[in-house]
Amino acid sequence: MKKALIALAALVILSLPLYSQVLEPVKWSYSVEQRQPGEATLLLTAKIDKGWHIYSQFIKEGGPVPTSFHFTKSTDYELVGKVIEPKPIEENDPNFKMLLKFFGDKATFRQKIKVLGKKDFVVKGSLEFMCCNDSKCLPPSEEDISFNVKGNPAGNIVEPTKTGVAVTDTVKAVIAKAPSASDTMNKVKAQAELKATVADKAESHSMFWFFLISFLAGLAAIITPCVFPMIPMTVSFFMHDTKSKQKARMEAIVYGLSIVLIYTLIGTLVAVTMGPNFANFLSTHWLPNILFFVIFMVFAASFLGLFDITLPSWMVNKADKQADQGGYRGAFFMAFTLVLVSFSCTGPIVGALLVQSAGGALLKPIIGMLGFSIAFALPFTLFAFFPTWLAGLPKSGGWLNSVKVVLGFIELALGLKFLSIADQTYHWHILDREVYLGMWIVIFTMLGFYLLGKLKFNHDSDLPYISVPRLVLSIITFTFVVYMIPGMWGAPLKALSGYLPPQTTLDFDLNAIIHNEVQAVAGQAPGSGERSTLCETPKYNDLFHLPHGLQGYFDYKQALECAKKQNKPLFIDFTGHGCVNCREMEANVWSDPQVLKRLRENFIVTALYVDDKTELPENEWITSKYDGKVKKTIGKKFADLQISRFNVNSQPYYVLLDTAGNILTQPRSYDLNVDAFVKFLDSGLSAFAKEQKK
Repeated sequence: MKKALIALAALVILSLPLYSQVLEPVKWSYSVEQRQPGEATLLLTAKIDKGWHIYSQFIKEGGPVPTSFHFTKSTDYELVGKVIEPKPIEENDPNFKMLLKFFGDKATFRQKIKVLGKKDFVVKGSLEFMCCNDSKCLPPSEEDISFNVKGNPAGNIVEPTKTGVAVTDTVKAVIAKAPSASDTMNKVKAQAELKATVADKAESHSMFWFFLISFLAGLAAIITPCVFPMIPMTVSFFMHDTKSKQKARMEAIVYGLSIVLIYTLIGTLVAVTMGPNFANFLSTHWLPNILFFVIFMVFAASFLGLFDITLPSWMVNKADKQADQGGYRGAFFMAFTLVLVSFSCTGPIVGALLVQSAGGALLKPIIGMLGFSIAFALPFTLFAFFPTWLAGLPKSGGWLNSVKVVLGFIELALGLKFLSIADQTYHWHILDREVYLGMWIVIFTMLGFYLLGKLKFNHDSDLPYISVPRLVLSIITFTFVVYMIPGMWGAPLKALSGYLPPQTTLDFDLNAIIHNEVQAVAGQAPGSGERSTLCETPKYNDLFHLPHGLQGYFDYKQALECAKKQNKPLFIDFTGHGCVNCREMEANVWSDPQVLKRLRENFIVTALYVDDKTELPENEWITSKYDGKVKKTIGKKFADLQISRFNVNSQPYYVLLDTAGNILTQPRSYDLNVDAFVKFLDSGLSAFAKEQKK
């Protein structure tokens, strides 16, 4: 039994280092060949560990990230052609199930340049690559590159422009005083590193709350009809050997740890199978979101008593037979039997947690299952240690089914979120704010009536009277319903801002109507106060709307042009339809009068939706400098802008730029501190004012 436990634990532990341990199977070196003046060849050599490989620059869409190179523009040189790669191996890749070109052992890439200046100089840039072996892939890596190149004695220091006009001495002096390309690169890099630190803190905060939610879900699972009655049954298993209490308690510890191990292994398998690269597809594409919606509806139907979700009986019987052998091995299989037998009640809860974590970070499914299993195993282990506590437990009865039904109502409400994400991303307009709110109001009203005994389901017992706990829960439920009702007419409902469709999808917004009436009384056309600040009609204004009556743009180039015309800094909001944190920022931070005043009066505002699936006309397609792929939708276009320009792919992400597109201050991500956001805006305005003085 010890060997089995050690082997199972090793499977979980060893699967983690694949992602937590830093692997560097590829090492790059750089050199320069200069056989004649005025020309040079930059050599980029990859030494690849045995069994690993990197991919060609020319990979079909849908495959791995290709190897790509980027060189910083300079007046000292110009590129001659593109990077030349050696002859690749072309075989079917087991990771991506497709024919791919790749390199193993060693690969040298060559880039020719024309040397323009007399002085020696440095070529800087970056490269990106992805390395895999036959069983797994590491996330794409990015590396800075640098080459020392000798100048051309015969060079005339002519800048390689389309007009071919030489740079004068005056212009040279201006260039000399201007910040160098390397300075700019260092500044952007420093900002990216600082942003990564902020993102790490936010992610840690998010992980903590997800662990807490998972822990509470584990406690909720205990008081379900499939689990609660098993507490005295399973505890008696450890008390059969009255001669050795010490042995019984050791078996109880093994039993509790086995429960944690089994559930954590499930989370690990989900993490390893899904991986972080799958997150964007899961969180934005209609197919997985509709699938998750259906899964939640099936789970809710099961909790409400329509049917039971059970595992095959042979699986349960086999595990139960192994548990009868006793000892540590018996304790492990007793835990396994508990997991299998309780599946009809824990399955929907575990499935809901895994669905919630599937589009998140790699560790999220593992952390979710760890939190759930610790809470789930805790009472079994404690009662096995202290069996006299069993006398204080309430008896099984109809109240257990009531817990199951309450969870069913909650699953119904939460499942609508996935349908809402698909609806917003593809602009179906099936589940606009008032429809979504109406369904939540009905669901929680029915839950309130159920708690009062006015509704009865298949397996419910008769309810001769209402207990105090049920009365308190019904009061809380009806209070929540009353809180939601004003949202049907435009109340912001800040507590639910992250889970509801945007307020701009509301057909009847009383706040907007009153605002327009006030403008009419003042002799203004409705909305004219805001629209007058725009240079032209925003692109995609039929698809997107800014919150709180703000007026702005939904296209980066159009917004930047308006910023130049009006000589105002540009406020960029990288956002998404499925971004819960984005909605919370808009409801709790943007709504503050200090923030709204600055956004309305001092900035050109643009919201760039990185997950929108609207296809662009062919003349607006772009080829990414980041991954070389053609971006055909609004979302992919602006997601590429965020990644390639700011090296960040999380939302919300707020950037302040000057009229030349330069960063004014450190960008900002999710943080509900209003004062800090005001300081962020003010620091951008201050930096912009200093630039204007210069």
